[in-house]
Amino acid sequence: MTRLTHTVTVAPLDRGWFEEAAGTLVDLLDGSRARADGSVLLADGRAVAGLRLLKGRHLRSGARYGEAPEPVTPGADGRVPAGSGTSGTADGPARPGTDGAADGLARPGTAGAGAAGGSSGPGADGRVPAPGPSATVGAVVLRAWRPAHSVEVESRVAEDDLALRLKVRLSEPRRPRALDLSLSGHRPAGGSLYRFSGRGTADLAAWWAAVDRLPSALPAARPPVTARAAHRLAKARLTVTPHPADDGSWRISVVLSVRGRWLLRPVGAVALFFARRPVERGFREAVENAAAQWNTALAELTPRHGEALRVEIADALTETEQGKTAPGGPTDAGGPTDPWGPADIGGPEAR
Repeated sequence: MTRLTHTVTVAPLDRGWFEEAAGTLVDLLDGSRARADGSVLLADGRAVAGLRLLKGRHLRSGARYGEAPEPVTPGADGRVPAGSGTSGTADGPARPGTDGAADGLARPGTAGAGAAGGSSGPGADGRVPAPGPSATVGAVVLRAWRPAHSVEVESRVAEDDLALRLKVRLSEPRRPRALDLSLSGHRPAGGSLYRFSGRGTADLAAWWAAVDRLPSALPAARPPVTARAAHRLAKARLTVTPHPADDGSWRISVVLSVRGRWLLRPVGAVALFFARRPVERGFREAVENAAAQWNTALAELTPRHGEALRVEIADALTETEQGKTAPGGPTDAGGPTDPWGPADIGGPEAR
C-alpha cells in the first residue's frame, strides 16, 4: 500500500456568509419557473443562462435539464438540416411537455414536436432550436427537490466510448450539512477492466466543528471529507482534515492511500519503488494547485449580505454574452414577438 500526505494553508471561509449564500441560491431557484420553450426564468423574469428544461415539469422529480442550445438558421430553401430539432426518439429526450410524436410540427410544449428523422418548425424569428442534449450526453435529471430537506440530482454522460453516471445529494440545502456523491463508469464495449466506481462524503457540520477548535487542540479524529474509489486492479482512499492555524487561516491535511489488487500488487510495488518520488511530487503539486485556486476564488468573492447578495447571485445566474439576449428573458415574455405568450410548465405556483 502507498500512502501520500501533504498539508497546505488556505484562507478561511466565513460560515455565516456561506450558509446565507447557499440559502439565497436555493430560494432563487425555488422561485423560478419554466416556459414552454424550456428556458428557466427567475422571479424577476430573467432567464438562467445556459439552462433549459428538456423534459418533465420544472423542479419536480424526473425533470431533465441541459444546456440551452443555440438557434440555427434555415437554408435558402427554408428547410433545416436533418436532426437540427429535438424529437422524442430513443436517441434523446422530447421537448419540454412533448410526447415525441412522429408527424407534424407543433407549438413548443405540445405533442408532435417534430418528425422522427427531421426537425421542429422555426420560431417567430424564423429560426429553430439546435439539437438539445441527448439522454446520455450532458443532461442532468432532478431526482428530488425538497429545499427544507435535500436536493438530489443525477447525471449520465456518454463521451469517447466512456459512460459515466454521477449522483449528488445535498442535505438541508438552505444551510448545507452534508454532501454525498457517487460515481460509476464503464466502457460499453469493454470488460471489467474498464469499470470503476467511487463514493465521497463531505460532512459540513463536522467540518465547521473542526475549524472552530482552538489552534492548540488536537485535529479532528474523523476526517470530515472522505472519498473512496475502486477498480478491479486497485483501491484508493482520500481524506481531507482541516485544522485552524494561529493566524486564523486553515491548515488542510490531505492523505491519499492506494492499494493494489490481484496481480497489480507485486507489479505496483516494483513500479512505485522506482517512481515514488515523481508520484509524491505530482501529488504535492496537485494539492498545492487546489489550495491556490481556493485562495484565488475566495479573494474574488464580495462579502455582500441581504439584498445585495441576492442581486449578485441573480446576476451571476443570468449573466450572458454581451449583446446577447437570453431566450425567455424580459424581452421574450410575451407580446408581438412571442405568439404563445408567457406560457408556463410548472413554476412554483403549480407545485
